[in-house]
Amino acid sequence: MRLAKIDHTALHPHLLDMKIGQGRYEPGFFPKLQSDVLSTGPTSNKWAKRSAPAQWRRKDRQKQHAEHLYLDNDQREKYIQEARTLGTTIRQPKLSNLSPSVIAQTNWKFVEGLLKECRNKTKRMLVEKMGREAVELGHGEVSITGVEENTLIASLCDLLERIWSHGLQVKQGKSALWSHMLHYQESKEKKDATPGLGTPGFIQDTERRKSDTGPAMPPLKVSLIQDMRHIQNIGEIKTDVGMARAWVRLSMEKKLLSRHLKQLLSDHELTKKLYKRYAFLRCDDEKEQFLYHLLSFNAVDYFCFTNVFTTVLIPYHVLVIPSKKLGGSMFTANPWICISGELSETGVLQVPKNTLEITFECQNLGKLTTVQIGHDNSGLYAKWLVECVMVRNEITGHAYKFPCGRWLGKGVDDGSLERILVGEQVTPSMENEERLCRTPPMQQSPSMIRRFVTISPNSKPKLNTGQIQEAVGEAINGIVKHFHKPEKERGSLTLLLCGEYGLVSALEQVFQHGFKSPRLFKNVFIWDFLEKAQVHFESPEQRDLVQDENWQTRVRNFCRFMSAINNTPRSIGKDGKFQLLVCLGARDHMLHHWIALLADCPITAQMFEDSALIKDHTLVNSLIRVLQTLQEFNIILEASLIKGIGI
Repeated sequence: MRLAKIDHTALHPHLLDMKIGQGRYEPGFFPKLQSDVLSTGPTSNKWAKRSAPAQWRRKDRQKQHAEHLYLDNDQREKYIQEARTLGTTIRQPKLSNLSPSVIAQTNWKFVEGLLKECRNKTKRMLVEKMGREAVELGHGEVSITGVEENTLIASLCDLLERIWSHGLQVKQGKSALWSHMLHYQESKEKKDATPGLGTPGFIQDTERRKSDTGPAMPPLKVSLIQDMRHIQNIGEIKTDVGMARAWVRLSMEKKLLSRHLKQLLSDHELTKKLYKRYAFLRCDDEKEQFLYHLLSFNAVDYFCFTNVFTTVLIPYHVLVIPSKKLGGSMFTANPWICISGELSETGVLQVPKNTLEITFECQNLGKLTTVQIGHDNSGLYAKWLVECVMVRNEITGHAYKFPCGRWLGKGVDDGSLERILVGEQVTPSMENEERLCRTPPMQQSPSMIRRFVTISPNSKPKLNTGQIQEAVGEAINGIVKHFHKPEKERGSLTLLLCGEYGLVSALEQVFQHGFKSPRLFKNVFIWDFLEKAQVHFESPEQRDLVQDENWQTRVRNFCRFMSAINNTPRSIGKDGKFQLLVCLGARDHMLHHWIALLADCPITAQMFEDSALIKDHTLVNSLIRVLQTLQEFNIILEASLIKGIGI
């Protein structure tokens, strides 16, 4: 048999190549070898094709070998022992040619090193995410917070790949993590094909047991397999490594990374089949600690999937909830909606009036900021009281609530046919121990009838001048803090302007203080007062008065903005117009000038009581000084707020 399969045929005896000894060859003596000749490797194509890292490693080995030649036996033995017991680097050890005890010790150090690295990485990522708050709590230094979030997440993905590569029976594909998940997906789908088993990869949440009262969105299933399918459906991702990284980002954003990996590793049969006994993923205690470290990411909000995959198509689900008391059962008009996010907006979408619910697909909108809602005023009963609008990203599961609490229709409320709603992200209720944590809630649109003066004194709480000043101060302070934060820690400026405790709301309180109500059953709006002031400023008597140049410029600007807002093609009501004026005034640093103009206007004397804040010169001067602090900031308004205004 051996003769039939010859491995190698030795050459016949022949003279040695004289270059080795450079001519100093004597019969009977072995030539003196020269290290420089021996250290230059062969130059055949198979070596030339090697990648650069491999060539560097080779040079490093050659250098070590050259140093090794000059060591005596004792030193050499000492070096070998040190190399074996070192174990400080986290590179996977080569376990060949070592004794079982050394293998066990080296492997144990490697597993411990992976766990320590996981602990350090999770802490560093949390410190980076919490920013200054973490520094104030004594974790880390300010310099750490300058590290890019994307860099840290990429580093975490690399660590996960190394953990999943450790102790593999057979390496399959470029990504060990994604390969494991594909095996899991395959086994679950096989089980699903067998009758009598549950849906593949779903954790059956108990949230559906409760009978839902009123319209609400059905909760999304928590599913490892479904999240994998979302990633597999993204055409832009071509490689296994890319899919694994996208899945990690999505799981972190959904606060399910620890839960999904726990589910993946709960298939013990699969883990045994894929991994050797000494693998990290088969060391139970270390695996549990590793999953607990990952669970700490649930303490902060990541948008690492939304902010990176900006061009992918995302399905969104929209539900409009009308008021239960004065609902839309008789509503005849055709409603529409337009959703805006940090990345883009949808354009106008028609909503079926019988269901008030749609699901559509569009390019990633980013974090959602505003919703514009309205109707075409058609039919016999075109009046609609909307309680709120719910919008959910069907991939990340982020749901946003946009409170309204106002009428849309001519001859009711402020006559608005469309409204701009500012919302907040809502957290799904989790009944199990892995309850979600989140940062403080964002502000939302002011709800119910709070923006117009009614004849009933008990319709809303009356604030005194001190409380109003405090509200204005808080609103301005929020905007100042926004601009002093690092850019990546800033929230939405729209919320600080138009939210429940925003600048628009605070200035409404200023103008509503001491506002006279002329007759019963008639709502008088701040916009009515502002229009009368505009007519007064544009009257011939005022034009004939000789005023200083600054005063005239301020009057011209005020009238120009009022006219532009009144002439907009949008059907926004009087409160919407006031909101627009405040936002434009803040952007162009004119609010303090306009307050000074209105305080001295004769129309103010007619429409406000003597005790009104706007008539108290000391309080007005204080208000002007506070508003002047906005002058140093470059306020950029969201496109949805100023649509249709050409200023």
